[in-house]
Amino acid sequence: MHALFSALPPMERGTVWLVGAGPGDPGLLTLHAANALQQADVVVHDALVNAECLSLARPGAVLEFAGKRGGKPSHRQRDISLRLVELARAGHRVLRLKGGDPFVFGRGGEEALTLVEHGIPFRIVPGITAGIGGLAYAGIPVTHREVNHAVTFLTGHDSSGLVPDRINWEGIAKGSPVIVMYMAMKHIGQIAANLVAGGRSPDEPVAFVCNAATSEQAVLETTLARAEADVAAAGIEPPAIVVVGEVVRLRSSLDWIGALTAGRRLAPDPFGSRERKDPA
Repeated sequence: MHALFSALPPMERGTVWLVGAGPGDPGLLTLHAANALQQADVVVHDALVNAECLSLARPGAVLEFAGKRGGKPSHRQRDISLRLVELARAGHRVLRLKGGDPFVFGRGGEEALTLVEHGIPFRIVPGITAGIGGLAYAGIPVTHREVNHAVTFLTGHDSSGLVPDRINWEGIAKGSPVIVMYMAMKHIGQIAANLVAGGRSPDEPVAFVCNAATSEQAVLETTLARAEADVAAAGIEPPAIVVVGEVVRLRSSLDWIGALTAGRRLAPDPFGSRERKDPA
């Protein structure tokens, strides 16, 4: 074993690690995440954690499902948080494994605050969030110098399951060249209408990346005006990351999975800008 692995921290009994598992591909697990899987007595995992990641748990570890999915029967968040406290107080080494990053629309902060409330020691291990890693697996960068110098991440529903009314849709429509949305597919019609009403072009590119970074990954490219109808026609379902902006056009050049597995011919100049001087 490489010396780096032996230098990774041990999980102490009675502690909880809140760990991001990344968007799907187990190769995107961090070393800390892999280290935790090899030590934990109990792995309390979300619905979006890939089964291949869970297969890396040490023999004898208990895998406990605590998933939350919009519109489906789910564990109450408070119950999940208190379960982590209960397991830690029983002397277990507890791994709370979440898809993506625990602090990016993952309720990791809520769970950590409950641990603080009950005096439970914990560690935070960030993961690759789907809004970056999942889009990269679709060949869509969240930033590109010819397109944007800012990006907005938002959630498509609040705790009530509705489109968040505290989001300044007009401000985002006018101020953010690229918008990355989590949990937005259910309300995409209303969200698209909000963005168009705020000033976005109905023809602006939109991409849905479903089951990102897994063998089931599927990508739908459309526009704001067509998004709701095209999602229904395609029959795609969550989980999905939605991205709005000109960066979607880069997929014709950067769909590296399509090139490697399906022989897709990539376009070297998606914006027709070769005649421009290459910026420093």
